[in-house]
Amino acid sequence: MASSSPFLIVAIDGGAASGKSSTARALAARFPFLHVDTGAHYRAITAEMLRRGILPEETAVTRALGDLVLGTRVHNGAALLEIGGRVPGEEIRSPEVNAAVSHFAALRPVRAALLEYQRGQTSVAQAHGFRGLIMEGRDIGSVIFPDAGLRVFLHADPEERARRRAKEGQQDSVAERDRLDSSRQHAPLTCPPGAVDINSTHLSLEDVVARVAALVNAHIATAP
Repeated sequence: MASSSPFLIVAIDGGAASGKSSTARALAARFPFLHVDTGAHYRAITAEMLRRGILPEETAVTRALGDLVLGTRVHNGAALLEIGGRVPGEEIRSPEVNAAVSHFAALRPVRAALLEYQRGQTSVAQAHGFRGLIMEGRDIGSVIFPDAGLRVFLHADPEERARRRAKEGQQDSVAERDRLDSSRQHAPLTCPPGAVDINSTHLSLEDVVARVAALVNAHIATAP
């Protein structure tokens, strides 16, 4: 990317094991973009709530959120959420967090607490010299950055996604996660109007990355 190219925000949404994380990481490595995994944000908040013995109930969660100091640590091209100066580790991938994260993510105070934080990652990227931001999640193109330069929605058959999860050693139910994420009242998982919809069921990671990279290059080529 030329240094004169405008700053580009790429939003990648999709359900569990749709390929969005692997795709986003690969694209961030290919382009000078900061990678932000918002799923890790909700997992980190969930892990912290579980550590404190807090159930996914609005009053208790709102009170606990008021005690949290959120920050960002940039490491190897990725923006990592800090809570009280610490980046949560492997505990965010535990079976307990897998089972609870959709319940905490459905709460309005949790989403409100992360909304401005996630939008603020644009400033973090620019301050660190990145030429763009690639953010993945479930409401990036619909809520966080509805005006992103490029919005992509990845999906795949439930059976294929369950196979991918099992290969990763994860045991959460993708069908149940989809049901919870798609039916929640606040910022449900959905393909936003105007987003590029890609079915990754029968595509390799390389194929998906190549398709989205072509879209990024086309956007760069036509940018004013």
